[in-house]
Amino acid sequence: MKNNQLQLFSESGIYQLTSNAFFIDPVRILNRSYTRFRVSPSTYYSRFFDSSNSTQVPKASEDSRKRKRKQKKKPQSLNEREQIADRRHQEVKPLLLKAHEALIEATDLLKVLRNLRNDGCAVGECKELSEESSELSFMELGSVWQAPLYEIVLNYYQDDKTFHNGGSVLAQSIEQSVTPVFNNLVANEGSCDIEAELFNHKYIIPIRSCFYMSDLRQIENLIPADSDCGFNLIVIDPPWENGSAHQKLRYPTLPNRYYLSLPVKQLCHTSGSLVALWVTNREKLRGFVENDLFPKWGVKYAANFYWLKVKANGMMTGELDLFHHRPYECLLLGYCEGKETDSDNITRLNPIPDNRVFVSVPGDYSRKPPIGEISLRQPMTKQWE
Repeated sequence: MKNNQLQLFSESGIYQLTSNAFFIDPVRILNRSYTRFRVSPSTYYSRFFDSSNSTQVPKASEDSRKRKRKQKKKPQSLNEREQIADRRHQEVKPLLLKAHEALIEATDLLKVLRNLRNDGCAVGECKELSEESSELSFMELGSVWQAPLYEIVLNYYQDDKTFHNGGSVLAQSIEQSVTPVFNNLVANEGSCDIEAELFNHKYIIPIRSCFYMSDLRQIENLIPADSDCGFNLIVIDPPWENGSAHQKLRYPTLPNRYYLSLPVKQLCHTSGSLVALWVTNREKLRGFVENDLFPKWGVKYAANFYWLKVKANGMMTGELDLFHHRPYECLLLGYCEGKETDSDNITRLNPIPDNRVFVSVPGDYSRKPPIGEISLRQPMTKQWE
């Protein structure tokens, strides 16, 4: 059965470790959305591929190496909030350890894991997505007065229908359109990737995708005018108040109370919506979400997902019990009732499996892995052998 698992992983990017835990390769998952291009593994996996320790064989009970810099250890005496945080950690710890042990026991997967960064293109001869676009700061561009005037050029490539030679396309037709890049819904509803250009930087928009780039103060523009429309899945990764991000100048943050004004209820589909919210392990934030934010949004808590971060050799990216730098993050899921739903209908919706764990090697700082498919998977009826 393991060989079948590995084959499925090669195709899908998802490897089921236990009935409730998965290892995922974000690069494989993302590349399934592209037709002519591919995400470069060497660029996506910019961290945790240290060649000096990538060949070590990790032990199931072993956390990752101690960090060289001095870490904040668990306080000797915990205040009330820290005690609640510690209880949450002790509850999820067995789930994370079980998932990690299953990863270590999957020796076939570990061999693939060490080569994720050098993995080749799985679908024909594909061009790698250019990463020079990362040099352009959209936050800075969107904050200047000229932002409404900036335009993005969309290039639609269509293979010529008549000129082929031995299966090779001899000619391609290119259609272009120019559209505002900010405060405007830019969509690719076709069956082929779109090449986009902005300030001499190239971007790729995958099939059946769209983006709306704007300030949070303009989010009301996404509220559907038609009462029968709306979003049935809303994933939110806010720039929470975060001392680490602020000190490292990674990205600007916002006061937590700012998110109370987000019109989540108005964005929901008329039949209801699933809301997924990324949160940090700070107990102050968890309490704010549970006691203030979800009630304000009209979201009823449903389940917790946990993202366990590992290195290329399978070892965790940090010590599991390290109080302030734990190697996992939490995704809170809840239901938001629509205009056509009530509390009785919510209880009849397909239940979301609680305490689901997904394991992966992290990409760049604060980048979250694509996990939409995992939430749709049902638990296995028996363990893999």
